[in-house]
Amino acid sequence: MQLSKRQILEFRKTILHHYENWGRSFPWRGPGKPAALFPAPRAAEEQRAWGVLVSEYMLQQTQTRRVVPYWERWMRRWPRPEDLAAASLEGVLREWSGLGYNRRAKMLLECAKIITEKYQGRVPAVPEELITLPGIGPYSSGAIACFAWNYPAVFIETNIRSVILHFFFQDQGRVEDREIFPLLVQTLDRSNPRVWYWALMDYGAELKKLAENPGRRSAHYVRQNSFKGSLRQIRGALIRALAEGGSRDAAGLKEEIAGSLKNLAEEDYYRALEALEKEMLVAEEGGLYRIR
Repeated sequence: MQLSKRQILEFRKTILHHYENWGRSFPWRGPGKPAALFPAPRAAEEQRAWGVLVSEYMLQQTQTRRVVPYWERWMRRWPRPEDLAAASLEGVLREWSGLGYNRRAKMLLECAKIITEKYQGRVPAVPEELITLPGIGPYSSGAIACFAWNYPAVFIETNIRSVILHFFFQDQGRVEDREIFPLLVQTLDRSNPRVWYWALMDYGAELKKLAENPGRRSAHYVRQNSFKGSLRQIRGALIRALAEGGSRDAAGLKEEIAGSLKNLAEEDYYRALEALEKEMLVAEEGGLYRIR
């Protein structure tokens, strides 16, 4: 689909008008919306970059409102990559407890070590370098480069996808991302991509409140399974118990988490424990399990 210059200008005007009037504010975005419309000094960009990277790890599969207090505590405790690089995995998982998907915390710790050692504590500025870091994929590498350094990357996530579907694919279903990417390239505001993507995401967040979420017309739409009673819930309880209470045997650990998990099946318990061992989050020594 090839858009006319007029279509692009009208689309941008609509999205930016919404952002200027109703855009969201998050601590990792740095200054408030009016100040964010102008390029920040280089020193401020460097200070922002680490916070942006941390936020992108936390935001993976976690609602934004839940991330804010975790991000603020994290940045007070580990304000630079080198601060986190010196931390223990046990301490990191304890701070992460409640966010879920604990492998993200381990990968963020590994990422901090690489940034400290290879990049002298400075978050890489281009997607090609960022994507080589643990836990960073095509979306995250583009988002971090854009939000940290105002790099004009082209990337997609659920809110961005919803916006493009709403404006340009209203009568279509099962739309592939490969159909959406050319429109992202055409409409990208290269003069200030950071603000443009904030605006797209905030508009998409509003669209998802509609009765018919446009994102459901994507070929990549997947309804998330319930967290309650899932292996994810068991894994989280295991990590939390070990991070807060230290080593214990399998029976004692099961008894402890069973209090907060109704009808905990023994098979599911050991599946979750085995998975954590394979992912090198948990280790067993002499019959006792501990955070690695």
